[in-house]
Amino acid sequence: MPNTENPVEHILREQAVFILDGALATELERHGCNLDDPLWSARVLMEKPELIYQVHLDYFRAGADCAITSSYQASVAGFKARGLTEPEALHYIRETVELAKRARDDFWNEADQGSRSKPLVAASVGPYGAYLADGSEYVGNYGVSDTVLADFHRDRMEALLEAGADILAFETIPSLQEASVLAELLVEFPEAWAWLSFSMKDAKTISDGSSLAECAKLFSDHEQIAAIGLNCAPTEIVTEAIGVLKSHTQKPIIVYPNSGETYDLETRSWQGREACDGITALASEWHAAGARLIGGCCRTTPEEIAAVARQLRIINI
Repeated sequence: MPNTENPVEHILREQAVFILDGALATELERHGCNLDDPLWSARVLMEKPELIYQVHLDYFRAGADCAITSSYQASVAGFKARGLTEPEALHYIRETVELAKRARDDFWNEADQGSRSKPLVAASVGPYGAYLADGSEYVGNYGVSDTVLADFHRDRMEALLEAGADILAFETIPSLQEASVLAELLVEFPEAWAWLSFSMKDAKTISDGSSLAECAKLFSDHEQIAAIGLNCAPTEIVTEAIGVLKSHTQKPIIVYPNSGETYDLETRSWQGREACDGITALASEWHAAGARLIGGCCRTTPEEIAAVARQLRIINI
């Protein structure tokens, strides 16, 4: 067992549900940021870090029990491709945690805490495909070795943990190969915890075609994996996927899908906001189905997280 207490278990002992935050990148765009860049939200880290702090603070004030850091697309390789040195890249990766910690601590000092648990900082460990910036995180067949993946992720994981992240978020993971590499790397950090959330092809299959049931079973006994689930997925598949997960793991189930809209590749825009069932409409259904960590991914907002929090627990906003 890890040498530290499971942070997810700690919160779920105090609360029936763990409220995640929502989108970071699309929220930064609402603040006027241009994310048309291979570094995506990590570009803002270099140019306007205070906006990242503000978005984290907005989500804490809305009721989120954690902030997921802006490190999803922040990697040593990605920063070096922009001309930064490795020490500079590691500095920015650590800064993603520092910004979230500062927002969390400032919120905690101002909050009427009541019976609420102190929120966590979850350090985003996005997939190798996010670095490629070609949509590979929704396919997963990179054609690279386990060693390439391990070398890509190791330094970033170490930097995020050194900066004081409470938990790692292995998120939008599209392949069984990459999930296995990350799980093996986690053992190199015996005091660390992580959740594992997959990108999905459909309710029963992750993006590379592997069975969600098999993935759940494979990582169910990993002592450092604190929760298993999905993110960046359509809302309509979530309830069925929860059923699959619940049948094959005793780990807490985590879900943070997109807003319910669909992305149109031709117009490069999100469509269907008026007609979709978003996370606010479905969060209670997901909780009833067995999910214990619930939030949002692309296009979700602090307002929606506040509405989810009001549904699922009594909080002071």
